[in-house]
Amino acid sequence: MAAVNPADYSVAANGDIRYTGTTTTNTVLEFHRWLQDLADDATSAGDDLMDITQATPSDRSTDNIITLLAPYNIDDATAEVLFDGSIIQANGDTIYDGIVNFGNATHIEVIQNGALIANDFWNLGGSGLNGDTAAGISHRFMVKVRDAGADIDGRRLIGTSREFGFTYSEFSINGTTRGNNVLALSQSADLNNQTVAGTVATWTDVVNGNEGYTAIDVNGDTTDEFYYSDWDRGSRSINQFYERTKWLTRRGSAETLYGLSGEIFRGITHEIDIDNPTGTFQEPEGVSWPTGTGQLLAIDSTTAGTKMWIQLLTGVAPTDNDTITGGTSTATAQVNTTVTTRSLSFPFSGASTGSAIIGAYGLGIEATDLSASDQLFDLTNTVRVPPNNVSFTVNGLVSGEDRVLVGPEDGAGGLDLDQLSLSGTLSGGAVTSVSVSTAIPTDTPSTGTIRILVNTGRYQRVSYTSYSGSTFTIPSTDFSGDNATSGNNVFISYIDELAGAATASFTGVYLADRTLFVRVRDGGGTPIKTFESTGSLGSAGGSSTVIRTSDA
Repeated sequence: MAAVNPADYSVAANGDIRYTGTTTTNTVLEFHRWLQDLADDATSAGDDLMDITQATPSDRSTDNIITLLAPYNIDDATAEVLFDGSIIQANGDTIYDGIVNFGNATHIEVIQNGALIANDFWNLGGSGLNGDTAAGISHRFMVKVRDAGADIDGRRLIGTSREFGFTYSEFSINGTTRGNNVLALSQSADLNNQTVAGTVATWTDVVNGNEGYTAIDVNGDTTDEFYYSDWDRGSRSINQFYERTKWLTRRGSAETLYGLSGEIFRGITHEIDIDNPTGTFQEPEGVSWPTGTGQLLAIDSTTAGTKMWIQLLTGVAPTDNDTITGGTSTATAQVNTTVTTRSLSFPFSGASTGSAIIGAYGLGIEATDLSASDQLFDLTNTVRVPPNNVSFTVNGLVSGEDRVLVGPEDGAGGLDLDQLSLSGTLSGGAVTSVSVSTAIPTDTPSTGTIRILVNTGRYQRVSYTSYSGSTFTIPSTDFSGDNATSGNNVFISYIDELAGAATASFTGVYLADRTLFVRVRDGGGTPIKTFESTGSLGSAGGSSTVIRTSDA
């Protein structure tokens, strides 16, 4: 057994044992053996005022449990250099318990009582304090878990490993015991997180559009599901979105999510059925109940809620009939029997395959930012798979000059004017819907334009705001001067606009390969001959590029 260097510690006449060294550490057993060695001396010497005439300084229950007997005590600074067990003192009113991390995490953080322990002395650059590589141990240290006769948050601890560029992990200790308590935190290179942190820091267009209960139709069935966020990935890929969420919650993060430091934000830990609400809850806000505290992440109604979703911060989850109170709003609700523990993901956003996201419980992302390869889990924990949204783009346009029309192709390279057939005559000055005789193809863009053959022989351009079955919903439109008789031609004009940029595009849900007719005309200052072509919209989208043949 290694011996304590006497120069590293002092023992005062009042029983204060203090560390005076600079780099060495000792196990609690070595520390006890040293005290016992001092206690059998005939006469004290130097700054170690202990000998055979003094009270017994310590008692060993096991090699890993040492009790300091009054008046002997250590302070927090001395506790930082002792490991491999517990130190109990002040008749059990103060306890430092041992923590051992079995894993290869290079830097770990410990959350205690709802906050990070600021002094992470157990981390030494790229390695941990008192590690034992041969035994698979990265860190060994002690944490104060009882102070002034009271357990600190029930001696609960959460260990996290969040090194950017590596996999994240988390491990909870739901009440330390005497001796050594195990964390299991490991890390490995995250192949989907290889962008340098400085670059990811600039991706500020990745934002959460709503911190709270949010309706999103992820699977495109026209019925919304509900989530606790509405992330917009901006101009970034789905994998870059994943990297950004890791950056927001990395070790050392100065970001705030849902009113919490990014370093301690974890996501939804509990879903709670509630009743008897009063007041107006605020999303997000701190909430409390008799046995704990949390952060409200979402509630299905801020004034008449039946469910809320929280991240537990301190204590234990509430139980039936506990009153939950908003810390900012002072709103209240009672637990209605059921509290469901939800599994966490590390990072909070879920997992990336490199080209798709497998979302964590309740995480919402804008539907238009998703592909058919992505999976989200709504607040009912139901997997939602987005439809295959594909885009068709016309390139090579001149903004402000080119008129672009993209419609269905008729099978012979022309425009299919009778793609659909009008069901019911359109007349009068306030028409708000257009019905056709067959179901509208499900690859039709959710909003856009159609062309309707009116009785004077022209095809009137009409915008629509939605469709369902065989009916388009349109803004109030006047057909009183030019009726359209039932049976007249209707076709979807997928792009039907004056170019506002060098490209024009539309997005729809992939149904099957579709051949499109493309026409571009510019008769303005730099006229071109009419460009006509066909293009294919497949499972990966499609495009067409204008050939600009001068007609000057």
